[in-house]
Amino acid sequence: MANIPAHNLNAIQQYQKTGPILKVGLTGGIGSGKSAVAQVFEKMGAAIIDTDQIAHQITAPNGAAIQAIEKEFGASFIASDGSLDRAKMRELVFNDPQARLVLEKITHPLIAEQTEIMALAAMQHKPPYIVFVVPLLLESGKWLNQTPAKIDCVVVVDCPEELQISRVQSRSGLNRASIEKIMQTQAKRTDRLAVANYVIENNLDLADLQEKTAAVHQALISNKS
Repeated sequence: MANIPAHNLNAIQQYQKTGPILKVGLTGGIGSGKSAVAQVFEKMGAAIIDTDQIAHQITAPNGAAIQAIEKEFGASFIASDGSLDRAKMRELVFNDPQARLVLEKITHPLIAEQTEIMALAAMQHKPPYIVFVVPLLLESGKWLNQTPAKIDCVVVVDCPEELQISRVQSRSGLNRASIEKIMQTQAKRTDRLAVANYVIENNLDLADLQEKTAAVHQALISNKS
């Protein structure tokens, strides 16, 4: 894809802009490189709204979700600095689906509220498009096929699963079993690719990824009207 001229980079599936600004959903499995792609889009003028960053903000010390989490799960799930004990909560929700639902009931409305606030603020600056970085774009059931539409176009960052695992191991120190458990909670690669309008293959180096992302940026610009 890196060597294809931007004007020849056609969407895998056609899409339409449904509002004054094109809304792009950016997703991919853990370790696929979503953050690196988002940084390139941001440098090219796009507004970036990262739901993972919002999730971290609301579970930071004095975050909007902390009080409810402590009430539901107990003080042992709050770290000494007042933030969520992520490692302990991760272990719980991966082994207890009901606990996951309780946590999501607390966090998801807060994330949605902050996402909407940030999107409205971003629109005031009239960026070429808004990118919503959503790791669980398919899994949440709250982004695709919504009325009114939340996103117009889906960009999937993709790489082989073994590469995902090695990247996460190198950056986080998690063991292979823990990473595989996380991957099992995420959509399959084939399912993500099935809803993609553009796919950015992140299987080489950063320069290659930046070039491919720049090509998608040009395609988004050409199709945003």
